[in-house]
Amino acid sequence: MVRVPKNVHLVEEEIARRVPILGEFREFIARGNVIDLAVGVIIGAAFNDIVKSLVDQIVMPPVGLLLSGIDFSHLQWVLRYDNPATPKVNELVAIQYGAFLNTLIRFLIVAWVVFLLVKAVNVIRRRDAAKPGGQKAAPPPQEALLAEIRDLLKAQVAREEPPTRH
Repeated sequence: MVRVPKNVHLVEEEIARRVPILGEFREFIARGNVIDLAVGVIIGAAFNDIVKSLVDQIVMPPVGLLLSGIDFSHLQWVLRYDNPATPKVNELVAIQYGAFLNTLIRFLIVAWVVFLLVKAVNVIRRRDAAKPGGQKAAPPPQEALLAEIRDLLKAQVAREEPPTRH
């Protein structure tokens, strides 16, 4: 069993005092937005693999079959061919437009999915906003106090008589 001293908070405060950047870093990491962003990046990377597989293994083979069995990933314009006299050196210079087409299709699929997600979120938000009885949450106390001060100032200005000209 590990014994934790009762004054651990004092150690944390001392570390924060001596190395303030660590405290700032801890606050930054603890914010919800950073955690949400990290989760989004991880899910996005996994989604990228799914889309790559979808394009390369499901979408492009039928498209290639329709176009006389062309494998898009190997389409290229050769600018300079390999020299057979130098087998260990790759001297091929080519514009690989087939790989670019695969990447373009992959991008369009990702863009379409993101569009559908944003559209679904907007529909849900509109539906929630249109619900009857959807009361707005009470404003924070600071905003309520500021609104009260604003209203009192408006009432005070309205009571004052405008200056008369002689």
